[in-house]
Amino acid sequence: MSRPGRRSRGTEHAEEHVDERWMASYMDMVTVLMCLFIVLFAMSTVDQEKFTALKNSLATGFGSVEEGKIDTASGVVVPPDKVSEEGDGFTDAELAVTEVDTLVKLRDQLRSALEAQNLAHAVTFVIDQRGLTIGLIGWETFFQPNSIDLQGEALAVVDTIGPILAASAHNVSVEGHADYRGSPNPFPTDWELSGGRATQVLRRMVESAGFPSGQISAVGYGSARPQRTGETPEDMAFNRRVDIAVLSPQPEAVRELIPDVLANGGKAPAEPAAPAETPATPDKKADAATKEAAAKH
Repeated sequence: MSRPGRRSRGTEHAEEHVDERWMASYMDMVTVLMCLFIVLFAMSTVDQEKFTALKNSLATGFGSVEEGKIDTASGVVVPPDKVSEEGDGFTDAELAVTEVDTLVKLRDQLRSALEAQNLAHAVTFVIDQRGLTIGLIGWETFFQPNSIDLQGEALAVVDTIGPILAASAHNVSVEGHADYRGSPNPFPTDWELSGGRATQVLRRMVESAGFPSGQISAVGYGSARPQRTGETPEDMAFNRRVDIAVLSPQPEAVRELIPDVLANGGKAPAEPAAPAETPATPDKKADAATKEAAAKH
């Protein structure tokens, strides 16, 4: 017979921990508080350099920059006097100097290659705001009269300069010209003749020299753009030519400065001095003083 009022051991153990679910909520709260204090501590130690770079980048993005233009790729502050309208970090004059240096190096490379083949006499070079123009002269030796077929020195010249131009990655315009006398059959006008010769040069550069076809074009100007206006056989022969124009990729504002850079020996042209202020005459000084006094009253 069991004793009254005595509970079993299992029942007594269960009543000691009636409900402990509150401990889970308490532990979650403590964990959250610990994370909060860790974040607050991390925010209290700021890297001033990184903070300044972040501030400048954000200011640039919102268009409110007071410390100069920002190169957001590297976080560098570029001084305002070194920033062009395009925001690339260089002035137009500096870009023009760089472009002239590139064109001069390309010209010298082409000239050296032609001299090694004894072909330098058949080519002229002109650097201007378009870029570098390579003139193929003496077309009696390059083409038969009234013919568009390349021959002799023409093939050697194009095969020599083609790979160099292809490696330069510039866009090229091949431009054919003719003299004013017109063209007999089979060409109706000198437009067809000049355009056909330009196209033959283009084909040779693409098919034999490996020039990218997407970066080259051909155009025929006929007799509309003569280099010489005389009527001698020499003048007419000079106007029967093909020009290979290596086009500058720079904006127009930069290309317009190329002649000035060339005239200045490859350096940026000096900026014009600011006009000196004209000293005020006594009457003007009196007028200024009167206006200032009136403004105060």
